Amino acid sequence: MTSVDGPIRVLVVDDQILVRAGFRMILEAEPDLVVAGEAGDGDEAVRAVGACTPDVVLMDVRMPGTDGIEATRRILRTPGREQLRVIMLTTFDMDEYVYDALRAGASGFLLKDVPPEQLVDGIRAVASGESLLAPSITRRMIEVYLDRPPAVPAPAALDALTPREREILVLLARGLSNAEIAAQLFVSETTVKTHVARVLMKLGLRDRVQAVIFAYENDIVPRASRAADPS
Repeated sequence: MTSVDGPIRVLVVDDQILVRAGFRMILEAEPDLVVAGEAGDGDEAVRAVGACTPDVVLMDVRMPGTDGIEATRRILRTPGREQLRVIMLTTFDMDEYVYDALRAGASGFLLKDVPPEQLVDGIRAVASGESLLAPSITRRMIEVYLDRPPAVPAPAALDALTPREREILVLLARGLSNAEIAAQLFVSETTVKTHVARVLMKLGLRDRVQAVIFAYENDIVPRASRAADPS
């Protein structure tokens, strides 16, 4: 996980001009944020990313033509954009497209009516390599949207994980925060962060949201423990 050097460049993607203008006004009031560009649909967003090289994309989920999920998929599949982060903008907290968007590579979600301070804090968090979904919320959403058999066989990349790193991956997928993992394993939070970073690197994953998806798709979390977990 990396952080951005200098001002964070943001691309705002929404089909409504007034929404884009509102976001621009909020972002331009912050000294460490720069609006690198705007786009009105998914196709424009794909082109704009190449033209303005943002660090973070605020991407509306629902737009005419190419929607935000497909645009995110195209953008993040392009080589050289491993550090680019996409935040999906949605109207509802449990939007029906949540899982598809996360699987496309989005680092989290923000509601369109989020308070300005949460918007800018979210952008800063994602730019620093964090995600915008609490692990427990991520896990619950994935359990709702992921209803298919696990991948077989498991990816060879799993063999590169040490027993401790695999344990960390399981705890991530169960929705534990770094502090909770540290308490359970009797180690420091700094140690947990190091392990998480190594898990992401070895598996070629963008952030912990992608790690949770990976764990559930590949049946890393025993199904019995999923059913027994009440949270």
